[in-house]
Amino acid sequence: MKLVLLTVGLLALAFAGIAIKIWSKKDGKFAGTCASQNPFLNKEGEACGFCGKLPDEQDCRKDTAQELQ
Repeated sequence: MKLVLLTVGLLALAFAGIAIKIWSKKDGKFAGTCASQNPFLNKEGEACGFCGKLPDEQDCRKDTAQELQ
């Protein structure tokens, strides 16, 4: 029973931490959220599959891509 309570408590703490991080960011936006830009996952230097951002670019193109549509 102690293990179950400890597990639930740690999961609740993790969710609370994520919620606080999202709440504290302006508009819930995080810099560098293109997962395909991770150098461990994208060894060939391909563009982001979601927004088309290249690895050497700073900002996500998601906002500009939505404006073009």
